[in-house]
Amino acid sequence: MKKTGILNREIASVLAGMGHTDTLIIADCGLPIPDNTAAIDLSVKLGTPDFRTVLEAVAEDMVIEEMTLAEEVKTSNPVLHTQVTKDYADIPLQYIAHENLKQETNHAKAVIRTGEATPFANVILKSGVIF
Repeated sequence: MKKTGILNREIASVLAGMGHTDTLIIADCGLPIPDNTAAIDLSVKLGTPDFRTVLEAVAEDMVIEEMTLAEEVKTSNPVLHTQVTKDYADIPLQYIAHENLKQETNHAKAVIRTGEATPFANVILKSGVIF
């Protein structure tokens, strides 16, 4: 059994297989996930697990070169936006329209679906390298 890091076998497997510039998306429970994209569904009920808990666990186990949020999060979910920008101030942050973020699910290694039920609680994590 693993001693530290991500214990979820699907998430651990995706992280182990990622290369530089690959992407992983952490999503709220409403983001559509294409049939051709790996979906790791952690949702249990509305709000559980929440977006920030999953992001924190993944960020502890992944080299993140860049994060991308939906532009709409700034006005539609300012509390989450403030928390993410504060907690990950050392990671470059980009913004794109939510419709474009949904299109990026087609190119991600996987989408991790949380139970988060607040607007625009989605992030694209671009993989960095450890050297």
